[in-house]
Amino acid sequence: MQGSPNTPRLTTALVAVGLALSACSSQPDAGTSATGTFSVWDPYPQFDGGSEWVKVIEKCGAQAGVKVERQAYDTTDLTNKVLLAAQQGTAPNVLVVDNPVVSTLAEGGVVKSNQDSGLDASKAAPNLVAAAQTGGQTYGVPIGANTLALYYNKAVLSAAGVDPASISDWAALDAALAKVTAAGKKGITFAAIGTEEGTFQFLPWFWGAGAQLTDLSSADSVAALELWKSWLDKKYAPNSVIGNTQTTSWQEFATGEYAFAENGTWQLANAKKAGFEYGVIPIPSRTGGVAPAPTGGEFVTVPAQRDKDDEATAAKIANCLISPETVLATDTALTYVSAVPSVQEQQIAAQPDLKVWVDAVKSAKGRTSDGLGTRYPRISQPLWTAVQAALTGSKSPKDAMSDAQAAAK
Repeated sequence: MQGSPNTPRLTTALVAVGLALSACSSQPDAGTSATGTFSVWDPYPQFDGGSEWVKVIEKCGAQAGVKVERQAYDTTDLTNKVLLAAQQGTAPNVLVVDNPVVSTLAEGGVVKSNQDSGLDASKAAPNLVAAAQTGGQTYGVPIGANTLALYYNKAVLSAAGVDPASISDWAALDAALAKVTAAGKKGITFAAIGTEEGTFQFLPWFWGAGAQLTDLSSADSVAALELWKSWLDKKYAPNSVIGNTQTTSWQEFATGEYAFAENGTWQLANAKKAGFEYGVIPIPSRTGGVAPAPTGGEFVTVPAQRDKDDEATAAKIANCLISPETVLATDTALTYVSAVPSVQEQQIAAQPDLKVWVDAVKSAKGRTSDGLGTRYPRISQPLWTAVQAALTGSKSPKDAMSDAQAAAK
């Protein structure tokens, strides 16, 4: 998930992959290693051959003693192409893939477990690694992460007499929104669109209420949806959030009229160009502390190949890409918070304003974690449908969540 989170658009693709993987061979051929060239596929088409990211790939290939050929695709396109390649026996040697896809590809036998491939995830933070764990095995290593937090407009909060440091729970955030709107400004904008992007933005409030994805109709789940609905009812948030993507939500915040915007690490460059002073705070949990936000970011994996020597060489390339010695350059090139705690500290030292994002990543969790794996897409769609129903007023939050739970089963 690079730039803006591609991950939230993947649910339909994931379901399709899950349905089609039964046709895949569990031992596909390597992509191009028979010619002496090892293939690396990634979801970063914005980086050309002269980019720092490609230089890292080439360096890792050289260290493994082979030439690498890199192919880049849009995230959803990459998922489809990997599936087709696995069916045809032409899977790449190294695959960098969005984290919710990993468990689906793993269950289909497309990618190897770390135990079998030799990938080492021991340096990465466990909460990030969990997104690629299924069936008691780990498949791949996170290359980096991004997540969600609350951007705020310093001038708007100052004029309303709000100290952002005081916002540590939902009650404090509500009080701040009341002051901001009473002062004639707008409160908060977010993305509640009826796609995975809406679920992605709702999850910090859902998890921050203490809710679990296995029980969408719980009192905690309903409380999270009631919070969002109350913001529309009180005019703290605009009705446009119902159709907002994270991009259009950011455009609203960039007008300078809003106190807060829920958005991600990928907006930092835009924030610096917004023309007003901004800050960032973690999304608060209902009763205090940092809410778990969903992780974005990709995993480096080794697809299954018939030639075990090719798999071993592919693992060398992959381990290089995520090693602490290399990953600082990798994450700098990809504008990610590192998955390696020691490297996160180096990032903060070089760029202190990343600390809040590092803290958010430390509290984050994968959507396919908690053993959900390939079940997640079938839970997410009813969840975003419930959010839409409640925010448009067609159902109460309680009824919407009850219906979502029934659909998820």
